[in-house]
Amino acid sequence: MTVYAGLLIADLILHVIGRKFGRQIITHPRFQKWLSPERLSFLEEKFNRQGILFILLGRHLAGLRAQIFLVSGILKMSTIKFVLADAVSSTFTMGLMIGAGYLGGNSLEVLKRDLSRIEHVAVVLLVLALLGYVIYNFYVSRPKKKEG
Repeated sequence: MTVYAGLLIADLILHVIGRKFGRQIITHPRFQKWLSPERLSFLEEKFNRQGILFILLGRHLAGLRAQIFLVSGILKMSTIKFVLADAVSSTFTMGLMIGAGYLGGNSLEVLKRDLSRIEHVAVVLLVLALLGYVIYNFYVSRPKKKEG
């Protein structure tokens, strides 16, 4: 629950920054690399048509997530709409991550039990590969006998 609340607060902070400073953000040199005027125009066009859908799906776009939340504020999307859409999308994300952690945690116990066996197999394979390399180089580098 704490992680979920922190996630929503971080997203809301981006939205509020966009809402407070608006298009001034885009003119600041630090933000121009992060959110260019061209990308803002693209996002604005999409936002005007499908803002809520953009928030719902934007959470799952690693390179655009923060930009979309910032743009939602710049374009004065209702804070209530933003929080509701973000909360719904975050619920899906958190469920997926918690499920992956749970499944991964169970797999970790299995790996711990089998780790010594895996290490032994890896050492044997490494020794065999090294032995094969030495034998190959020994026969390749030997001078060939001339017949005649």
